[in-house]
Amino acid sequence: MDPTPIYLPNKNKLMHVACFMSGSGSNVRRIIEKSKEVDSSYKVVLIFTDTGNDKVNKNGKRICQALQIAREYEISYECIDILDFYKDHGHSSKKDLSLRPEFDKLVVERIEKYNIDLIVLGGYMSITTEPILTRYSSKIINVHPADLSIQIGEERKYVGIHTVRDAILEGEKEISATTHIVREKVDHGEILIISKPVKIELDNGINIKKLKESKQLLNEVVEQYQSKLKENGDWIILPLSAQMIGEGRFSLAKGLVYLDGKPTSHGLRLN
Repeated sequence: MDPTPIYLPNKNKLMHVACFMSGSGSNVRRIIEKSKEVDSSYKVVLIFTDTGNDKVNKNGKRICQALQIAREYEISYECIDILDFYKDHGHSSKKDLSLRPEFDKLVVERIEKYNIDLIVLGGYMSITTEPILTRYSSKIINVHPADLSIQIGEERKYVGIHTVRDAILEGEKEISATTHIVREKVDHGEILIISKPVKIELDNGINIKKLKESKQLLNEVVEQYQSKLKENGDWIILPLSAQMIGEGRFSLAKGLVYLDGKPTSHGLRLN
């Protein structure tokens, strides 16, 4: 089976990208800014969010900045609030994943008119399910705050939402971010790019034993390294992944990623 490009470049148009987001949109801003460069291979044509502009946190501040970003950059905006959807179905939270395909069917219907070539999840906090994964198969990418090439046996070691914390408590000397294709099994799609590592250097007097004993101290250290990783990882490799896909440099076949026509099990690793 010959490798299939994630996107086949068209000299008559830029690749059309939809950014999905749920919060501040710092990743989305970087993707948009990259698209404004003269050699960009893509154009952001839509910002979609699952969080309504009226939703606020306990301090009264808007949770999601999607509408504001869309207005600032004059990009189309669509919203289907997932908590409102679940409330309409008799649920107080979005934990029941059996309803998610019905929600994602609405999402597919809403975004269809934009002729999207690639979906980039830029801080999108809802798990994507079959309707989206089928309609945009192999054309959804995400960034994950861990090196997904690290394994225990046949399984990836750092998956889920607490990977920075887990890596620090495991005594890892460095952490990286990874862009990957979104598949049904969360954090298990094909690896595209692994960022340059961020070294973990705990301050004097701080060790893993103390971190395990103090939740407050652990949270402070984790937040520090999450910020470092976002700045030195996410903000670099997510726009770069979109750019390289738009250039036709990534292809897929039988679970392998092909970069410039050559197979690689772990994509591109930045050094």
